[in-house]
Amino acid sequence: MQWIDIGANLTHDSFDRDRDAVIERARHHRVPQMLVTGASVAGSAAAIELARRHPGTLFATAGVHPHHAAQLTVAELPALRALLAQPEVVAAGECGLDYYRDLSPRETQLRAFEWQLQLAAESGKPVFLHQREAHEDFIAVLREHRGKLAGGVAHCFTAARRELEDYLALGLSIGITGWLCDERRGAHLPALLPRIPSDRLLLETDSPYLLPRDLAPKPKSRRNEPMYLPHVAAAVAAARGESLEQCAAYTSANAQALFALPAADSQAARH
Repeated sequence: MQWIDIGANLTHDSFDRDRDAVIERARHHRVPQMLVTGASVAGSAAAIELARRHPGTLFATAGVHPHHAAQLTVAELPALRALLAQPEVVAAGECGLDYYRDLSPRETQLRAFEWQLQLAAESGKPVFLHQREAHEDFIAVLREHRGKLAGGVAHCFTAARRELEDYLALGLSIGITGWLCDERRGAHLPALLPRIPSDRLLLETDSPYLLPRDLAPKPKSRRNEPMYLPHVAAAVAAARGESLEQCAAYTSANAQALFALPAADSQAARH
């Protein structure tokens, strides 16, 4: 039984002192493969470099998060296109819209999102998508481009049934994080989990963010790590009325299929 973390921000500076140990702890907890999220051109390059140092274990995404959309100019597009062409990159993104924080102007976010969907279509790689309080614009843009895209995942799904149904209607996969384990903000999610087809469900930690609130004993640090993915998976399996073995089998198969991942190291999977 093994798990694949499809979203971990392992280039975050909170991992600078013990990044290799974090990766090894994940492998020890049966998480032998992780996708390192790229959120800017420079951050995507760093994710690729990290993946190169851990072949078969780490893979990268390449994109510009809506928070950083103002940094993506026409002059930067060739660099992002080149990053997407790297063999370590398995998805385009993290890209999308975020009207909750509005750290970049909305028109700039929309422009950057359009550009990245075009680059994703060119690359033939799926998209790693972010949306927060921008659903109407987000889904409208996606509908325009969906026919040219090689699939995608709604990363860190936290929304309601309507948003879920819209994503599923577009053929997207759904990424579930430790938000599910938050009794304050995620109480609505268990009822939605059975609505996700088993071939569309993916698991992620979004490390170092979203440490599951119900971990016991509580870690001394608030930093999340990929080793906690099995805890999120247990909550997912319980909400869907499935065994952990069932959940591990199909979520790992889904990740390998969507992102064209190789088979995981069998020794790591037996830890």
